[in-house]
Amino acid sequence: MPLIRHDLGLSYLQIGLLAAVPLVVGGILELPVGITSGAGPRRRRVILSGGLVFIASILAAGLATSFAGLLIAFTIFFPASGMFVSLTQAALMDSAPDRRAQYMARWTLAGSIGAVTGPVLVAVVLGAGGTWRLAFVLIAGLSAGAWYAVARTGRVDKTNPQHGNGADLSSADPENAVQDDAAWPGWRAAGSIARRSGALRWLLLLEVANLLLDVLTPFLALYLVAVEHVAPSVAALAVAVRLGAGLVGDVIVIRALARLSAGRVLRAGVWAALVLLPAFLLVPGLGLKLVLLAALTIATAPWYPVLQAELYSSLPGRSGLAVSLTSASGLFGALGPIAVGLLAERFGLSWAMGALCIVPVLMLVIRAGGRDGS
Repeated sequence: MPLIRHDLGLSYLQIGLLAAVPLVVGGILELPVGITSGAGPRRRRVILSGGLVFIASILAAGLATSFAGLLIAFTIFFPASGMFVSLTQAALMDSAPDRRAQYMARWTLAGSIGAVTGPVLVAVVLGAGGTWRLAFVLIAGLSAGAWYAVARTGRVDKTNPQHGNGADLSSADPENAVQDDAAWPGWRAAGSIARRSGALRWLLLLEVANLLLDVLTPFLALYLVAVEHVAPSVAALAVAVRLGAGLVGDVIVIRALARLSAGRVLRAGVWAALVLLPAFLLVPGLGLKLVLLAALTIATAPWYPVLQAELYSSLPGRSGLAVSLTSASGLFGALGPIAVGLLAERFGLSWAMGALCIVPVLMLVIRAGGRDGS
């Protein structure tokens, strides 16, 4: 991100907009993806079509020469990712209703294995005399290879007699359960289902938690360069530490969920983050900061898989609805990076990062306010 900011001359507010506008516009475009994708061969066609747009958006980002061009590429990426990635996730959740948290933890680990190679790829490209643009082009090529493998061997929902709804719907809430995700109940009925099922609380928790997950990472490198005055290469190392710690954390989460309930694992991570984030911001010395950053990343590792699994569990038989509701909640979640960007522009990036310390507190309050108190 520091390299992109320097090359395109971006302000902090523009960086915030790069995170927020795609969430809003892309989220609107993504809204009908889950509810219209159906299941079986129809869902497979949507996934493969989305994969082509996914590849094109990454390539467009690497070729962008202005803030507007980069913003358009990032915006297109969101609905494409919903078609290519989110629907595959929904199929996975349908395949094992009793092990959603464990499967989501494995899904997240797979993503971390991919994400942790990003800084390594950038370092290799820069070391060879290339630019961040070349890194995007290379990633587009790797994505094309992944798409080809899916097209050749993937069979989404093909063997599932429930057409992708792996849940045992006979034991589900009769008011919420359906036999086929293609049976869209309408927005008013969907909103009613979401309220009755408790899905809205999990959606809110996901968006709040995301402030210390996806939103924190791009601002992290900027914070280290602008506030701690380290070199961009050192900031890239810090991002690599964060992604590497995320990989370790995902492995720990898989093992923890095999022994402990998802709720206990989530609570432990929230309480740890409540201490670790302020410590990371306050302690002097880069070495200690990197240690605390790694610990914070490990502590937040269970947040996404546990909360996302709970969202799917709250909507038995409606994985497509869960995908669309996630897109809708992302529209409100876009306020987060905008707020961070505005705070950084007005008061400085150190104050904006400090404001994120409220995230674990909000998560504890929202969870405590749930109807089951879990």
